[in-house]
Amino acid sequence: MNLFNKYKHLPAFVLLGPACFGQYQFEVKNASKSYDAVIHVDNCYDGRCNGKGTVDLFDHKNTKVQTFVSDDLVLNLNEGEKPTQGKMFQLKNENSPIIIDDFNFDGTEDIAVRNGNMGNYSSASYDVYVFNSTRMAFVKSKELTDLASSSFDIFEVDAKRKRLIAYGKSGCCDIFTTEYAVIPNKGLDKVLEKEEDMTVEGRVKVITKEKINNKWVTKTKVYPSEQYNREK
Repeated sequence: MNLFNKYKHLPAFVLLGPACFGQYQFEVKNASKSYDAVIHVDNCYDGRCNGKGTVDLFDHKNTKVQTFVSDDLVLNLNEGEKPTQGKMFQLKNENSPIIIDDFNFDGTEDIAVRNGNMGNYSSASYDVYVFNSTRMAFVKSKELTDLASSSFDIFEVDAKRKRLIAYGKSGCCDIFTTEYAVIPNKGLDKVLEKEEDMTVEGRVKVITKEKINNKWVTKTKVYPSEQYNREK
């Protein structure tokens, strides 16, 4: 009998036992509509935690689902928060080193686990695992992990348009946006690239390349800086 199933009604931190007492421990209740999480990380100081860590994912019945390992599980604490080794600390979702969402638009939740600062301009990077309904487990996605480890922080999920949107920058004044469609059983398909060039004072040059009917169409526009709205 699975030990976690036998004692599934006990709190998560009790199930973990004394093995993790040398680490800092965090619990994220309602990390998503389906899951809670218990996080262990080696080091915490000055409002920041990092180092080798693990994420134990539980369903809302307190049954352990899967464990994820990170070489550098970075998380930031709010001012005044001081966790203690061996004592469970309640972590708010906004400080959590995990992101749970449907990244491949198949109707099931997936998980991204923080792994250092390898993104664009040393921003946050993540290992991304998608739920495989055949294996009934989360499986690491190389494509999504590469995207989440090279962009400026993790990509944005546009569920309505079924797009993943990645951002990046070069210097102070060149911003890049790339959109991907997720093709079932195939992977990512780049469908849009936009560069917003603000290197010349007083103007913004916008170059948009979009895949339309499997052909790339390029448009270039120049706006006065005071009239340019990035959201349009």
